[in-house]
Amino acid sequence: MKNLPDDVPTAETVRRGKRHSWFDRAAGAVTHAVGTPLAFGIALVSILLWALSGPLFGFSETWQLVVNTATTIVTFLMVFVIQQSQNKDSLALHLKLNELLASQRHASNRLIAIEDLDEHELATLRRFYCRLAELAQKHGGVHETHSVDEALQSHEEKSRSRERSS
Repeated sequence: MKNLPDDVPTAETVRRGKRHSWFDRAAGAVTHAVGTPLAFGIALVSILLWALSGPLFGFSETWQLVVNTATTIVTFLMVFVIQQSQNKDSLALHLKLNELLASQRHASNRLIAIEDLDEHELATLRRFYCRLAELAQKHGGVHETHSVDEALQSHEEKSRSRERSS
């Protein structure tokens, strides 16, 4: 990785976890742990034990408050842990897509970091791609154009070529 700045982590440092914050490591571990069948089993058994203890506590308000409080706290904390993991996964996916775009000669580099555009700009691009899909479908398939910058030019050249051959 000769062209990257010195502060970009290498695969080796990432594997060793040297660049991850304590929250990143903890969130990853918690997200992984709670997504297992064992975690689901523990939660299910906990709820069953709570439900079965209802007659012992006379189904009192305190008995109900225990499970309500516990589930609210767990849910509240899990929102942050899951969101952190989701943010990290989303960023990694965007970076992978950016690498694919940057590595393709015919792809438009204007689409790199497109996730930073506002909704209006994204809607404009979507309309453009819908129009390209219509043109491609009308004139022989979706594989005829390659990028935002080349698409209309390519379509115009194809149309002129067809007109000349007619």
